[in-house]
Amino acid sequence: MDETALLKQLQQTWYRTIPVSEFMQVTPIEFNADSFSVTAPLEPNINLHQTMFAGSIYTLMALTGWGMMWLQQQLAEVDGDIVLADAHIRYIAPISEAPVARTRWAGADLSVLRRGKRARVPLTIELYCGDKLCANFDAIFVSLPTKNL
Repeated sequence: MDETALLKQLQQTWYRTIPVSEFMQVTPIEFNADSFSVTAPLEPNINLHQTMFAGSIYTLMALTGWGMMWLQQQLAEVDGDIVLADAHIRYIAPISEAPVARTRWAGADLSVLRRGKRARVPLTIELYCGDKLCANFDAIFVSLPTKNL
């Protein structure tokens, strides 16, 4: 499957299974084997200060990590239920324009899902406004093997 089709499928998955992602207008931008970027417009995510709401920032970064896990599972041809197990966010600067969240894949082995074991993957997501780093999100994502009935 090509990158565009994969990103469209991811966006449809987000909108169907995580409804706030559609309201926020979260949009995957680019993916290759080891990096992934996502954006959302300021307007539906704005707060009383005319900057991005902290909850939207957190959600955008969590979805970026979740999306990277989902994309890597597609590439590895494995299934798993992805959950955010732990996360720490650092808000560095207010966001007054559409930001871009970026993460890189650390090469975790997802084949353990085929053997009925969970995959635990640490990811760092960075949020940029242009060239300025505005937030940092360190997270642990876990993918649990799906039970086929």
